[in-house]
Amino acid sequence: MGIKTYNPYTPSRRNMSGYDFEEITASTPEKSLTTSLKKHAGRNAQGKITVRHHGGGSRRKYRIIDFKRNKDGIPATVKSIEYDPNRTANIALICYADGEKKYILAPVGLKVGQTVMNGAEAEIKVGNCMELKDMPVGTQIHNIEMYPGHGGQLVRAAGVSAQLMAKEGKYAIIRMPSGEMRMVPIVCRASIGQVGNTEHNLVNIGKAGRKRHMGIRPTVRGSVMNPNDHPHGGGEGKAPVGRPGPCTPWGKPALGYKTRKKNKQSNKMIIRRRDGKALTK
Repeated sequence: MGIKTYNPYTPSRRNMSGYDFEEITASTPEKSLTTSLKKHAGRNAQGKITVRHHGGGSRRKYRIIDFKRNKDGIPATVKSIEYDPNRTANIALICYADGEKKYILAPVGLKVGQTVMNGAEAEIKVGNCMELKDMPVGTQIHNIEMYPGHGGQLVRAAGVSAQLMAKEGKYAIIRMPSGEMRMVPIVCRASIGQVGNTEHNLVNIGKAGRKRHMGIRPTVRGSVMNPNDHPHGGGEGKAPVGRPGPCTPWGKPALGYKTRKKNKQSNKMIIRRRDGKALTK
């Protein structure tokens, strides 16, 4: 989608920008593919806040997306391109030849009326989905499975794409959008193309109220708190954090501290980290 700007008739409008929705062809979702979305405000089953700064937000319905793409050999026609309030990417409503409807992530270049297909018989074209072993090396892909049959888990955000770099034995080597090189079982599925809505990162929120509509509550800096509230707090005037590095409110290292476990099982699948270094065994 393109980006539109506004006349500065209020201070918050001065730098605000948003979508022009020119790619969107339907204003209401397919009712059979929506479900209610319960709000949790960052709380777990005990009612304790486990994710801070969540709460409020506009009401919305969840669109059920087909991440598995396992309906093979049956062509489907793209009926509409729709906005999804639950993700950064747009979604496409497809209708299979047998009448079944599904939502998929809308890649760049997918238009209403086009035909998409899943499985080994599908062509190498945007929107189709197949196993990595059936794709040529160098293909741009998204919605990648990590485990066969689990559905796409990797590369689903707006504007991103990975690249199939090589196929070796039981594994395919993929270059992730971050630059990380990792192995994925070659029988895992992926969709061809780049995820749409590529200009999403250019949108300027513009005002705090727009963040509240998204369900994100204000974040207070630790440096403006008292020492009993935050490790960064206290001091006369604008004081530094007073520690070797920034901390969380509970005194744990933050901002750059690596939290990945050294013995994580999937470490063996990562060939090169996104900082260019090989993963230490």
